[in-house]
Amino acid sequence: MDTFDTMIIGAGVVGLAVAREVAGRWPGSSIVVLEQHARFGQETSSRNSEVIHAGMYYPTGSLKARLCVEGNRLLYDYCRDHGVAHARMGKLIVARDESETSMLETILEQGRINGVAGLRMLGERDVRRMEPEVNACAAIYSETTGVVDSHGLMASLEAEAVSGGAVIAYNHCLERIEPCNGGYRVCYRTVRDIAAGECRARRIINCAGLGCEQVAAGMGIDTHAAGYRLHYCKGEYFRLAQTQAHRIRHLIYPPPFHDLRGLGIHVVRRMDGSVALGPSAEYVDTLDYTVDPTRAREFFESARRYLPFIRLQDVQPDMAGIRPKLQEPGGPIRDFVIADEAGRGLPGVINLMGIESPGLTACLSIARMVAAILRGERSRT
Repeated sequence: MDTFDTMIIGAGVVGLAVAREVAGRWPGSSIVVLEQHARFGQETSSRNSEVIHAGMYYPTGSLKARLCVEGNRLLYDYCRDHGVAHARMGKLIVARDESETSMLETILEQGRINGVAGLRMLGERDVRRMEPEVNACAAIYSETTGVVDSHGLMASLEAEAVSGGAVIAYNHCLERIEPCNGGYRVCYRTVRDIAAGECRARRIINCAGLGCEQVAAGMGIDTHAAGYRLHYCKGEYFRLAQTQAHRIRHLIYPPPFHDLRGLGIHVVRRMDGSVALGPSAEYVDTLDYTVDPTRAREFFESARRYLPFIRLQDVQPDMAGIRPKLQEPGGPIRDFVIADEAGRGLPGVINLMGIESPGLTACLSIARMVAAILRGERSRT
């Protein structure tokens, strides 16, 4: 039976970043990443806005705030040093009328508390200079917000992890994890031939994203009592016609929902030059990635409040993603959970729960935090 020093469950952007970090910190150690799909990032990591966030929205002292601000810097440095396509194009958070200007002031102050660099308030004239065709009476400009090729980033992280000695086991579905002497017995099955197998691991790092609650429950954790209950939140995107996309130069956001369940229907310029509107934010019970074309008018009406030039026919279905939220519908804002489970009788287990936005931005800083826990420098969140 194969035995590994570290098993990472999930090959999304966070799982790959953790694999790279562990391989770099402990050269020569045996590391395996268990992934149910045929390649990396087939769920949340590849179905999002690909935005590098700055960190101005999140509550003071939260992991989301701290890891996003740190991760923003780390990610730009990584992309530059490893040739990952990205663009630091900047973002405008716009007030569409005077009633929203006070919301901008609150966001600006929170950003300063969180240590976000490169924020400034703009008046209507300044907004017009930067975005002549955007309707806004004021805006916050965030110069450190940008976009990244998430697939290119994951390919780079995977290559780095593998070069450090990690093994990526694709098409392997986790069945169960059982404590055994000096670690854990991991049972799995392969997707292609439905063959069963098992191995041992001294440490388990749960980076399973949408499946993180199931993995934690499979280790005997009462996820309800632990606060690990997961809620799926679906976000649909619509694409703006290419004939209109060139009229927008930056990322354009309205003020976010007050409970931060989402950031509102915003405008995202992608690396390929296309422009998307979205995402929406609706809680769902199943993993369904279809986009309802009848919602085009809803997206159009939302976006034309600050993009007055668009027409209904300019808005077409694009894609959908699902966020693994700990925040329940109508409930309070929830932070990331990055927990050392030794106190629950599971030494060597680290659970990463509710890693949604800004998880892409924070992937490298999350990986550093996991490594710090493994070194004994931190116990849990």
